[in-house]
This record gives sequence, structure tokens and C-alpha cells, in this order.
Amino acid sequence: MVKSITAKELEKIIRDNIPKRYSLGNSLYLDISGGSAVFTFRYKVKGIQKKKSLKPYHRTHNNLGHVRTKVLELKAKVKQGIDPREEDELERLQKEARLKELGQVEELRQSTFEKLAYETIQYLEHEWTNHKTAKQWESSLKAYAFPVIGHLPVSEIERKHVLKILEPIWFDKTETADRVRRRIEAVLRRAISDGLRAGDNPAAWRGSLEHRLPSAEKTKNKRKPEEERHHEALPYAELPVFMVDLATMDGMGARALELLILNANRSDEVLGATWDEFDLDTGIWEIPAKRMKGKVRHTIPLSEQSIGVLRGVKLQQISEYVFPNTSNGKSLSQAGMSSVIKRMGREGQITVHGFRSTFRDYIAEKTELDGSIAEQALAHKLKDKSAAAYQRGAMLDKRRLMMQRYANYAYQTGEKVVKLRTSV
Repeated sequence: MVKSITAKELEKIIRDNIPKRYSLGNSLYLDISGGSAVFTFRYKVKGIQKKKSLKPYHRTHNNLGHVRTKVLELKAKVKQGIDPREEDELERLQKEARLKELGQVEELRQSTFEKLAYETIQYLEHEWTNHKTAKQWESSLKAYAFPVIGHLPVSEIERKHVLKILEPIWFDKTETADRVRRRIEAVLRRAISDGLRAGDNPAAWRGSLEHRLPSAEKTKNKRKPEEERHHEALPYAELPVFMVDLATMDGMGARALELLILNANRSDEVLGATWDEFDLDTGIWEIPAKRMKGKVRHTIPLSEQSIGVLRGVKLQQISEYVFPNTSNGKSLSQAGMSSVIKRMGREGQITVHGFRSTFRDYIAEKTELDGSIAEQALAHKLKDKSAAAYQRGAMLDKRRLMMQRYANYAYQTGEKVVKLRTSV
């Protein structure tokens, strides 16, 4: 009779990870193969040797104590003449019969991940301000998810499938992997909402993947040298010197970045800007709701420096876009401003989006201005509805003074005011 091993002995077997079948005692076995460790129960029915999988080992959810309890239950059934595998098959057939009665089997079979992914993209497309987002979703899912789960009905996708997609790219392409995970999660969330699958979302981070993968943020940060970590936003104290350097940079990308910094914009707001949104005589920039993240029109009072940048760019207008790609007249790409930061030798230290934090920190720490005015400049939704109502009234006048004050600060080094650029 094989001695029953202890939990400690089992952990050693799993750590050693030597492919073979281990007898754990009392008809329980552990099969290690291909990096997986699966429990099996072996039994005889009418003289025929059979086995039943008791799922892979998991320290918390499927450990030695759990499976030994299952084995006792299964042995009791075998003693009564019940074949556990036949019982499982019967339950499966009964479940399938119930689904057929409801007319859902065919729908579930045809509801593959790929089919639902395209439906999800089409559904979400009207919410996205960047027209490239849909193509980015499609290309990333095509590259990483579809080869593994594209053909599977969404009802059959498990955590092991998601891990098979993510693990090969989690450490080398962390940003991409995290986006793919979020997109898979969104598709499966839709499947659950539509009644096409039951149970938890296997692509969810909390309660699922967090127990298997390190967080994306920690993974990305770990790869950076210590001195380069947590420097995504430029400290406002360094802004005047940065603007001096930026003024020496040529190209549409540099001027786009200049305008973005002065007005604390998101990248898409600047890249998609068209000349009909601006009134340079009154110093107003009206960004339509369809181009805003929050789907609410955003009015920006322009500083004298912003108007100066725009007038310089206007002299070289070649299309409806304020900052076009000079080779084709279309809007400048996301890389347009990021490449400027790279040319300035600041890649990995600051990001384009981080300049919004630079602005917010300056207003909070160096001025006495009410925080709600700064939040409105950032196009954040205000909790104070009365403040939001003054977008075009007194609040707009206060914001004009604030943006002028910020621009005045940005274009100086000590007491010396930087000469504004009048050309691209």
C-alpha cells in the first residue's frame, strides 16, 4: 500500500517539476507534464480501470486537502456502483439537452471570441475620440488573441487560454500585453452581459490574473533604471528651461507640443485640431464634443503666447489641420510630439500626457487660484455644477487670466523672457 504523502512533500514534488506520474496514496495521483501538475483519481468499475481528472494543482483553490475530500466522495459513489465519469457525462448531456430546449446551443457554438470581438469594437467605436482606436483593437487582437481563442465559443474560454496569450509577451511587451488583456476582458464582459457565458471573467485582473502575473505597472517600472522611475511628468520648476530648449526645435511636432503644454491638452485634442475651431481675434479655441474624451464641448481661452504659436503655424497652412503631416496634409500622428521629446534627450523621463500634471501642480503650488478652475482647464468633469455653468461667463474670464499667467511663467528663465517663435 502506497504511503499517503504530506502537503509539504507535494510542494517539493511540484517545485522539482520532474515530468512523471506520482502516486499520492488512496487512489490519488499527480501527473506532471509540460509544466502543468494535474490531480487524477484512478478507480475500477466492473473490473475496468478508469481515471478522472480532478483539475490542476492550485495552492489555494485546489490543493491536496481539497482533492482528498473529493476522492472520498468519489470512492463512496464507486462503492454504490456509480461511475464518476459516466455521471459527469450524464450531467453534461442533461445540461446540453436543457440548452437545446431553450434554443441556445447553436447560438453559443457560433458566438466565437472573434465574432464577438468585432461586434464589441463596432459597439464601442462611437465612444472613442481617436478614429485609430478601432484599428488598434483589431490589430492587437488579431496578432495575439485570435490565434489562441478566436475560434473558441466565448462560453468555453478559461483563464488558461488568457494566460497562454499573455505570458509570452507580459515581460517583453508589457504595455501591449496589458492592452490586449483589457480588450479581451471587455469582449468577455460583453459576452457575460449578453448571456453567452456564465461565471467570472477569466481576463479580469482582480481575483484572477493578479494571482498569476505581476502588475503591468510594476513590470514596466522594474525594467527602468532606478533614476528613471516615476518621472513621467516634468516638474513645473523645470518648465521655463524646457520651453527654451523646445523653442529651438523645428517641425510641426515641436509646435504642436508647444501648444499642448500651454493649454494642458490631451494629445488627441491638439493632433485633431482644425482651423475652423479657432478665433484668433478673440483668442478662443472651441473643441467640439465629438473630439473630447468626455463628449462635452470644451472652450479654451488662449494666452498671447498660444496665439503667437498659432499665427506662426498659420503662415505655413497646407490643409484643414492645424498641425498636419507635411508630406500628406493629414493630421500629425501620435509619434509627432513624442519624437520631439526623444530628440530633446528626455525619452523615458517625461511623457506628452505628463504636461497636464505639470500644469496642475504649478496652479496648485504656486498660485492662489481655485482648484476647480484648473480642473475645468483640464476638461475634467466638475462636481460643482454651479462652477461648470460659468464656462462661458465669469469662469472663462478667470481661466483666461490663469492660462496667461501660466504661459508667462513657462516662457521665462529667471527674469529673462523667451522670445516667441514666429515660424515653424
